[in-house]
Amino acid sequence: MKFIQNLQEKWKVGGSQFWLIMLTFALGGSLSGRLCSFLLNLVFLEKNWAFWLVYPLFLTILWPFSVLFVSFFTGQFRFFKGYLSRVGAKVFGIGASVVAPSTVSAAPATSSVLSDALSFSSAAPIHIAIFASGTGSNARKIIEYFEGAGLKSTSSQVKVSLIVCNVPDAGVLAIAKEKGIPTLLINKNEFATTGYVESLHNADIQFIVLAGFLWKVPEVLVQAYQPGMKIDGALVNGKENVSKGIINIHPALLPKYGGKGMYGSRVHEAVIAAGEKESGITIHWVNEHYDEGGIIFQATCEVVSSDTPDTLADKIHALEHAHFAPTIAKLLG
Repeated sequence: MKFIQNLQEKWKVGGSQFWLIMLTFALGGSLSGRLCSFLLNLVFLEKNWAFWLVYPLFLTILWPFSVLFVSFFTGQFRFFKGYLSRVGAKVFGIGASVVAPSTVSAAPATSSVLSDALSFSSAAPIHIAIFASGTGSNARKIIEYFEGAGLKSTSSQVKVSLIVCNVPDAGVLAIAKEKGIPTLLINKNEFATTGYVESLHNADIQFIVLAGFLWKVPEVLVQAYQPGMKIDGALVNGKENVSKGIINIHPALLPKYGGKGMYGSRVHEAVIAAGEKESGITIHWVNEHYDEGGIIFQATCEVVSSDTPDTLADKIHALEHAHFAPTIAKLLG
């Protein structure tokens, strides 16, 4: 059905997760109804006009806590934490870690659920989206680094929570499936118009990493993810939920060999044709122009006379795999 497809696209979830979310809504609604009736029956001797006047108000108060409680068991707590944060921000005009603050003091019967939720929230990681168009070798290295393979220490928890791709059969999508990471397949017209900002905000994405992504990032997305920009007015760990920026990795030493059309083997061919003695990688901030954002990190490798675009590509890939994830950890640490 079109309605279901629209919801899946809006929430950026697959079929199985969608039905788990709907189950959580149903069970949470049922639980809140039963709790409401039970508690009000302790106060009112009969279901008179006063009972029915208070019932919808009390039900509204209990519902967020009931849904959060059920979401622990259906595995959808992160989705509902973000969902209720956005609802609270829109309804009450303020952010909330889990639900709007005005509902907290009015529901002592569910304080244990709120306590568990806030405890869970305090350990919430920084959510990253990786944009990629190809095989995803860099994406895999980043994912595994923050899973713990090679990660020695970092002061912040970091999680790759979304893979964004513009190629339906790209290898990075298989990696996402293997790792159980949600994916977002994008089309060029909508990307240029909206930047999929709403979808990224719905997923609580705070940091964007371009890892072999070949489309130019539109200004609407660049502006929405400037470091420090608010994300839907929500709070994370009692602080404003804000963007931490967008970064890219380029297979050359910028400002040389950058710009429109300079990607992959084209870069290596140009480096060799120019007789360069070294090449390398550049990790940089993303702005509205190709490869012109501020440089964060560079690493170099030697270019020898026997190098071909393929052998130089191997050297560059080794640098990317060695330095990209640790640089992200330093930026977010």
